[in-house]
Amino acid sequence: MKKILPLLFLFLFACQSSNSIPSSTPVFIPTSTFTQTPSPEPTLTLTPTPTPLARRVLILSLDGLRPDAIPLAPMPTLMKLMESSAYSLTAQTIHPSATLPAHASMLTGTCLNKHGVNWNDYLPERGFAIGTDIFDLAHAAGFQTAMFVGKEKLRQITEPSSTDIFQFINDRDLIVTENLIQNFPADFRLLFIHFATTDDMGHVYGWLSGEQLSVIFRADQAIEKILAELDARGIRDETLIIITADHGGLGNSHTSGFPEDRTIPWIASGAGIQPKQLTSEINTIDTAATAAYALNLPIPNEWDGVPVYEAFGMPVEKESNGCD
Repeated sequence: MKKILPLLFLFLFACQSSNSIPSSTPVFIPTSTFTQTPSPEPTLTLTPTPTPLARRVLILSLDGLRPDAIPLAPMPTLMKLMESSAYSLTAQTIHPSATLPAHASMLTGTCLNKHGVNWNDYLPERGFAIGTDIFDLAHAAGFQTAMFVGKEKLRQITEPSSTDIFQFINDRDLIVTENLIQNFPADFRLLFIHFATTDDMGHVYGWLSGEQLSVIFRADQAIEKILAELDARGIRDETLIIITADHGGLGNSHTSGFPEDRTIPWIASGAGIQPKQLTSEINTIDTAATAAYALNLPIPNEWDGVPVYEAFGMPVEKESNGCD
């Protein structure tokens, strides 16, 4: 028995040693024996590009339209449009409230001391408004731009290189509209239309005269045709429409500085707009900034105007100080 015990001890030790793996021996474990959790893919943080509030912007200026003329004419199409618009009947234009300087401020977003258009006739030798205007911004972004105007001097607001289409039609507002419809810029992203007849009749017969009110009524019919064309082409819902004026008028003129001269309508309808009567102060220089904001275009630091945020249902971050 004493001989058997040592042998049994040696046997058990040998069996235990054969199942041990020295630490110096590499161990290979088949991959099928476990499931590996893959490392997560790195997450890329991207800054999204804001979606434009409107694909297109149409700015219509009725030269010399006083807000109180809208119900007097009357203008049923415009009044109906205002029900679904953000609007102000107390917006202000620059002083002096002359046609070319005021339109330059409307479309450059700056006051006269910056854009430099201090003349009111077609004087090609004077060149163009100084600075970056809304047409410059849109054209640089690859957008089609167009102007249909009733006064040739508006050519001097922006350089020809920034407008793909420029048409001067020396005729009544309905004729300007017919020309627009016949030559409609189907791919436009920025379209400016100018009606001259209200101003013309004001100078001859006086502001709010029967003769002027009659052509304002015709201008309303022209607006109806433009809206119908947008509807027919199926692009009205994607278009921001801004209807405004460069100045009002008193007597047979509009540069006295009285409220009747400087108070203008400002009506925004369509893409991105929250209908309401606006309470913020609006100046004509805000028109360009509002168009740029809706198209998601950069607003130059030198612009005096700011977007009319209230029209889009947003908090009013800042109001422009006007040009006084």
